[in-house]
Amino acid sequence: MEIKKIFDLSVTLKTHMPLWPTNPLLSIAPIGIAARDGYNVESYSSVTHTGTHIDAPYHMIENMTTVDELPLSQLVGEGYMIKPKLDGTEITLKQLKSKWNEDFSGKILLINTGWDKKRGYNREFQYEFPGLALDTVDFLIKNKIKVIGIDTLGIEPFSHSDFKVHKALLSKGMAFIEDLAGLDQLKEGKKYLIAALPLKLFKASGSMARVIAMDVY
Repeated sequence: MEIKKIFDLSVTLKTHMPLWPTNPLLSIAPIGIAARDGYNVESYSSVTHTGTHIDAPYHMIENMTTVDELPLSQLVGEGYMIKPKLDGTEITLKQLKSKWNEDFSGKILLINTGWDKKRGYNREFQYEFPGLALDTVDFLIKNKIKVIGIDTLGIEPFSHSDFKVHKALLSKGMAFIEDLAGLDQLKEGKKYLIAALPLKLFKASGSMARVIAMDVY
């Protein structure tokens, strides 16, 4: 196997960057300064679900898999990007099936909405982002998707305050990648080797992650 190209699908973490609206803001601050201390080092403070991050099943379901327990075989593997046509804030089963290929079953699925380009402190980016509709749940479970990724702040719309999509899919052992970036670098429907590696945080519900797609042959 040879890697032809590597695509970075992760948001750059920045102090006070736009996040999930109710989360505390991220802070990165210099603690050691080379000119003064002989070295550079920074402090970091945020919730674990900040920027590009992994949701483990434990995020919504008690006694389920925590982020440090997710098998690497689930987080690294073949994956595909799709770009469904948006109509409102819900990505419905009909929209999902219009892009579906049987090769996607059992793989990693990344959903490109283009929302990462709207990033900012505005209602559209933080509150009106699209996500999966409840009618997609049984289809995704039936097709044994390992990980679902999306370039919005949540796998389902912000208006879904009951988190039914989260809970239904996480209860089946799926994991999510939220707040991806740059999915337009990928070709829709093309197979990539995806790696989504969170920090190994003990018994945590999720973690920031560096996510890449590799074009291999």
